[in-house]
Amino acid sequence: MIVDATNLIVGRFATFVAKQALLGETVDVVNCEKAVISGERKKILAKFNQRVQRGSPHWGPFYPKMPHLLVKRMIRGMLKHRDGRQREAFKRIKCHIGIPEEFEGKKFETVKEANVDKLPNLKFMVVGELAHLLKNRDY
Repeated sequence: MIVDATNLIVGRFATFVAKQALLGETVDVVNCEKAVISGERKKILAKFNQRVQRGSPHWGPFYPKMPHLLVKRMIRGMLKHRDGRQREAFKRIKCHIGIPEEFEGKKFETVKEANVDKLPNLKFMVVGELAHLLKNRDY
């Protein structure tokens, strides 16, 4: 199964992806940098900046700053990734920036319940922008 994350709310489509992986399907998520996190920009930045700066550089915890790894970490939050069955389900999930050559021309699925049009307000942030700001710290 190939899921296109363009204009999808991360939390909502992450639950869908986690459920599909638990059912035994291999799930590839493309266009992770175009996924959306709902909420106010300042609060989102403060929350993720606090996660990145937590711990120490020697022992962790280490939080990702690349868009596809941010999305994969959010999907991991939907699973008990240390439990045997759910660990195997997490290994079946792959996240990609853009569309890899191997998936070009194939049919992508989308999650209609997770579309950004379902938000009652226009307060959201794109994952690619968040990753860029976390890497460069220019906010």
